[in-house]
Amino acid sequence: MQTLTLHVRTGAEDVVLDLTDHCADFVRDLGDGLLHLFVPHATAGIAIIETGAGSDGDLLTALSDLLPADDRWRHRHGTPGHGRSHVMPALVPPYASVPVEAGRLALGTWQSICLVDLNVDNHDRSVRLDFLAG
Repeated sequence: MQTLTLHVRTGAEDVVLDLTDHCADFVRDLGDGLLHLFVPHATAGIAIIETGAGSDGDLLTALSDLLPADDRWRHRHGTPGHGRSHVMPALVPPYASVPVEAGRLALGTWQSICLVDLNVDNHDRSVRLDFLAG
């Protein structure tokens, strides 16, 4: 198994951060197999969605509607509504797997691999990439 840990800074706002290029670079010369991504954080997730045409913003809007940043959450510390960040991984899981064929991600035409982060209190994130050869 080949492993790489990406370190990214997400900033002080809700974000959908495209990781596709990093993933493509990682698997480029690795042949056939499976790329597995994992975010070792209780408040972030991995989504495979279209980006750049508004879907990334739509995802953030949908998550905001489902998980408002207000004082309803029992998990309370940090900024108001921080508890929603701990619920989000039940909707956007902290992992994803993508087939790799001849060193290329087998994604659909408009699919991108993205980190989703609603936790404005923690700006530094790690994403573990594991390649399992086929």
